[in-house]
Amino acid sequence: MARRSPLTREVLTFLAVGGAGYVVDVACFNLLRSTAWLGSVDPSVARTLAVVAAMVVTYLGNRTLTWRGRPDRDRRRELSLFVVANVIGFGFSVVCLVVSHDLLGLTSRWADNVSANVVGLALGTAFRYVSYKYVVFAAPGGAGGPGPGDEVAQPDRVPV
Repeated sequence: MARRSPLTREVLTFLAVGGAGYVVDVACFNLLRSTAWLGSVDPSVARTLAVVAAMVVTYLGNRTLTWRGRPDRDRRRELSLFVVANVIGFGFSVVCLVVSHDLLGLTSRWADNVSANVVGLALGTAFRYVSYKYVVFAAPGGAGGPGPGDEVAQPDRVPV
């Protein structure tokens, strides 16, 4: 019996959009940490500004690519939910950075990047996918099921 891969068009597109957001996030974070005016302050300031830039990229990408077939019944509500989901996802990154940088004393740029941009973003990404699918860009009725243009997994058929 053939099994369907969990990597649907939706998941792959979400990951590609997230990858673009990740590049923007990491590049902005490191650029800001390298500047004289932000290099000497707490790294969470650079982290916050980098996340805002990445949020713009990921909202546009997810709205126009990942969940393009789902109607945006109320754009303000959608944007508000998107921001809330991202703030919570961002919280994963900041908590990881604070634990690593402030509690464990791992203060190198490498340690800051691993804690914020690897561990924190991985946890935040899992949270974001679930919240985007089932809340932010939810299909009509809010069930998070397939919307127009989404792939629908067909159950495996067993020959009789």
